[in-house]
Parts: sequence; C-alpha cells; structure tokens
Amino acid sequence: MRILLVEDEKFLSEAVSHLLRKEDWQVDAAFDGAEGLRLAKTGVYDAIVLDVMLPKLPGLDVLASLRKAKIATPVIILSALSEVGDKVVGLNIGADDYLAKPFKTAELIARIKSMIRRDALSKNMLQKNYHLEFGGLRLDIDSHELSFGEQIVPLSGKEFGIIECLIGTAGSVVKKTTLIGKVWGLTKWTADNNLEVYISTLRRKLKQLTNGSVVIFTTRGVGYKLGVAS
Repeated sequence: MRILLVEDEKFLSEAVSHLLRKEDWQVDAAFDGAEGLRLAKTGVYDAIVLDVMLPKLPGLDVLASLRKAKIATPVIILSALSEVGDKVVGLNIGADDYLAKPFKTAELIARIKSMIRRDALSKNMLQKNYHLEFGGLRLDIDSHELSFGEQIVPLSGKEFGIIECLIGTAGSVVKKTTLIGKVWGLTKWTADNNLEVYISTLRRKLKQLTNGSVVIFTTRGVGYKLGVAS
C-alpha cells in the first residue's frame, strides 16, 4: 500500500513517515501543496494524508483540484483548525476523514486503515475479513499470503504490491508506470526491468496455485492485466 503524506513541517513529516513505514506501507512525502497536488494526480496512491496549512497551495485547494480532476483517492485532512465549521468545509470538498492536530499516530494509522477499507468496500473489492478476491484467488491483506482453495503461497513485499494492484483493477490493464510508481515510488523509473522479473515470478506462483486458470496478461508497450484463462 502506498501513502502520500503532504505536510510542510519536516520533523513531523519524517516522524509520521517512519511510523507509517513500520506498517509495511510505502510512503512518499511532499512539503508544499503544489508538489502534493502533482504527486497526487498520478493516481498511484491508496490514501493521501493532507495538511490544510501548506505553502504554495493550501490543502483544501489541493483537495478541490483532485476532486475536480476525478481523482477519487481517499484523503484524510490534518489541521490545527479543529472547529466544526472547518471540518464541514473539508468534508464537503471531498475529504474522507478529518483529524485535528495534535494527534496520536496510532489514531492516524487506524483512520487510514478504516478509510481504505471503506473505499475498497464501496468498490465491492474487499471482503469483511480484509482480503481481496478474484477468480478464486484470495489475497490476505494482513498476512501477505495468496491462496487458491487449500493452496497458499507467501509473497514478498514487492510481489504483494503488484498483485494487490492487479486484483484491485482486475479486468483492466494497469500501466507499467502505474505499477512502478505504486510499488517502487515515483522517483524510481529505472525499476522497469525489476518489474518484469517480479511479473515473471508472480506468473509462476499463479500457475502453481491455480493450474493456469488465473493469469497475468501482457498488453505490449502498455502494461499488465489479471484475468481468467479462456
């Protein structure tokens, strides 16, 4: 899972990023609203943590621009402005949750998890005990295990990130750049060859699990799609 943290207080950003990474999440940090908006518009994030008071572009303007651009990534607003009116403005613009500063990181993590679950459930992707399913495949979000019937295989962090994205968008082609940005980060475009290695490994595991009934298709020059073999 990849999180975008947009927070101009660098000490707070570094501290929160560290704790989010302890959850085995990938975290990208932006320190002003303009950079946050640029990164958020890539659409590679599972959730965005967005401060209100930001240089260059206020957080609520970032949020409004995202929703205008049809970017539906779940957003939790952070702000020292705790009055009801400020919360209402943020929620009306399109925020999914609101957390007043100062906050406990444990609460932020819990709210991010809840927000992502709600988003996945609204797309009919996530089952009640927090797993993804497609074509008989079952991906456990907590244990990072992929199963098919009684067969189970463990996944590495990168494998999990790739298959999570492919199951979540099953039936649609996911661009290679989107997968790389989601799993390796937006600054690591040289991971292209690594992606192909991981796709090859996942194909072997899928063949082992499903006897070839669920496969990863390649759309040459574009990306990959998870589907059921004909």
